Parts: sequence; C-alpha cells; structure tokens
Amino acid sequence: MPTQLKTGRAKSFADTSQDDVRERVQGIIADIRTRGDVAVREYAETFDRWTDADFRLSPERVQEIIATLPQQVIDDISLVQSQVRHFAEVQRASMTDVEVETLPGVFLGHRHVPVQAAGAYIPGGKYPLTASAHMTIVTAKVAGVPRVVACTPPIRGEIPAATVAAMHLAGADEIWILGGVQAVAAMAVGTESMARVDLIAGPGNAYVAEAKRQLFGEVGIDLFAGPTEILVVADDEADPFLVAVDLLSQAEHGPESPAVLVTNSERVAREAMAHVERILPGMPTADYAGPAWRDYGQVIVTDDLDEAYAVADSFASEHVQIFTAEPRQALEKMVHYGALFLGENTCVSYGDKVIGTNHVLPTLGAARYTGGLWVGKYLRTATYQEIRNTDSSGELGRVCGRASRVELFEGHARSGDARAARHLGDRFDWIDAALETEPAGQA
Repeated sequence: MPTQLKTGRAKSFADTSQDDVRERVQGIIADIRTRGDVAVREYAETFDRWTDADFRLSPERVQEIIATLPQQVIDDISLVQSQVRHFAEVQRASMTDVEVETLPGVFLGHRHVPVQAAGAYIPGGKYPLTASAHMTIVTAKVAGVPRVVACTPPIRGEIPAATVAAMHLAGADEIWILGGVQAVAAMAVGTESMARVDLIAGPGNAYVAEAKRQLFGEVGIDLFAGPTEILVVADDEADPFLVAVDLLSQAEHGPESPAVLVTNSERVAREAMAHVERILPGMPTADYAGPAWRDYGQVIVTDDLDEAYAVADSFASEHVQIFTAEPRQALEKMVHYGALFLGENTCVSYGDKVIGTNHVLPTLGAARYTGGLWVGKYLRTATYQEIRNTDSSGELGRVCGRASRVELFEGHARSGDARAARHLGDRFDWIDAALETEPAGQA
C-alpha cells in the first residue's frame, strides 16, 4: 500500500463555482446582453481602470506597440510560435476528410470544417500569459479559422506590449485591450462594436472560468479550467533537486495549484521535500507557491514503479512528468493525463512556454474524458451522405420503414416508404389514399 509522506487537500469541479462568483458573473453577462458596449466600457473602467476611447487596437497602433520591444523578445516569440505552428500543422494533416461507398451507390463521408470565428482570451493580471496567444491563436489559424478575436486586459493601466506582439504575430484578426468577464461576454454574445464568435479558448481567473461555464452552449469553449496541476513520477534514479524545482515551477501559478510527487523511492521523496523547503523562501513567487505546496502538495511513496504509475493515473493530472530510468514506459502504463513529459531533460515549463505542444490542458480529473486544446478543437467534423443508386435507395427505404415503425415513428417510416414505392414499385395504402385526394384549394 502507498505511504503518504505529505498530505494535501483535493480539488474538484464543485470547488470551481462559488456562489458569490457565480452571481456576480451572471449579473455582468446579463448587463452586457442588455446594454452592450456601454456596459462593457463601464466594467473595463471599474475592474481594469481602462478608459481609452478604443478597445480595439488599429493596425497602426499595433505596430507602434511592437516597435517598443527589444528585437530579442520578437525573435523569441517568433521561434516559439514556429514550434507551436509546426506541431499544429502536423496535427491538422493527420485529420483527413473521408468518403466511402458502403452499398452500391451509397456514399458516406465527413469533412473537417473550421469554426468561422474564434475568441482567444489571453490573461493579464499578476502573470501576463503571453504564451497563451501562441496556443489559442496560432492553433486556430492553422485549423483555418477565418476570424480570430483576441482579448487581453491592460496591466496596471498599461498595454502589455509583448502580449500584443504575440497576438499579432500569431495571426489575430482583431486585437482588443479588454479583460475579465466583460471580454468573455462581449465575445460570446456580441456588442455593437464586436461581432460574436463561435468558440472561446484560453485560461483565466475564477471569474473568466465562470463566465465560460455560464456561456457554454451559447458559445463553444475549450475546457472548464481549474488551478494548474503537476504530478511527478520518480524512481530511485531521479534527481531530487530537479523534482523539487519542477514541483514549485507549477505551484507558483496560484495558491490552490496541486503539486504531487509519486515515487517508489523514500530517499528521493524525502530529499525532494527537503529541497522544496530550502528553495521556497527565496522564490519571488513564494506568496503563491508556498500556500500551494503547504495546502495542496502531496508526496506518496509506493512499493514499486507499477504501483506508482497506477497511483499517478488515479489523479488524472493536467501535467505528468516521468523521471525514471525508462520514461517511455509511461506511454504504456498510463492513460489518464493532460500531457506527459518524458525524462529529466523535459519539464512542464517547456510545455507552458517553448516546446510547441499546447498548454491549455484538462484539470480537476477531466483528463479521464478529454484532452487539451489542439487544432481539432477548432474543427467541426461534419458528415454528409448521398445515394446515387435508385435500387439502394429503395432497399434502404424498406428497412427504414420497418425500423421506424418499431419505434412508432410513422413519419420517418413514410419517408422510407416513398423511396421504396418510387424506386421498387412497392404499394402502400397511405400513399394510395394520399394520391387519390386532391390537395386543398385545387379543382
């Protein structure tokens, strides 16, 4: 049986919707539905102290903002976006349209059709997540989305220049300095100045997450997001210092971010815990990472590595790092995770910032039933069907008639009867009766 060296509280989806947040968000959305741009402007001024006349940046203003950045920043953004774009293109190429002839003259197929407008929310606040622009906008454009609306809040009254550059270089068609619930609501329901979108992607705080939750159905969303999670699976060969550093790298996302170590080595577990305690006090983000580790950190020691993989799988964690002698075993041993990071040369921070896979991933156990944001999220797999052979149409009509009447769907059955009569000469009393009667109003 596993031994728990450090216990922590568990998070669930029930924790993500608080009554006060839910009611506040509901009121803001209702207000924006009614008053449109006027309400958006009032909330932007109240929450972000933003009073500029235009929320949407003109192309000229975008270029002015980008010109304030060092070339190294632009080069780094371009490199990371090339990584994201390349992997998204490979993913898109794996999704092929299909068509098959299932019976003589009966053709079934599907096409992958992009949504026509997507909203990308790029957070600001304490952490301006510039990388979220790569993940949401580049991926949408590779999918073929013709219109991408990108929103990000001002930070302490200033436009976040690096985020604007990332939005532009990623291919955003509209760039808005607008954050919070007001941004999500404006994208979802539309206002006088912003046309609505079909799908919204991107992380955010509890208010943004709740707005996406309430608007889901009226608009598509990427995921219901909770606090960032990390889980490390380690064996006796793992470096405890790297384990500690990487656990804290994700704990700094917020005071409720779980950081979990599962290992079959008590030595590695105890040394990693000791490193955490030494590193934490000197972290500039200790105000977030400290409470996260204290309240939600866990360290579990198992009897063997197979048990470690099984325990790790039960968490269905957002990010899972594998620090073992044979890390690729995890591809066979585990099935529940948002993303795997194999070996000590790889870390979650690479996935968040530079490596090219998407960092918008399932949390709170949702990895049991869904993956993260990817090019396919912006595509709708739409089927089509065509019958060119009259005999096949008639034969399917006979089956349709019988199958529909078993379910008491007489109208469905008659659609099948009509084809069986037309193509195979079948006779039906209801058709004879209908054709014997002149339509009303005709002589």
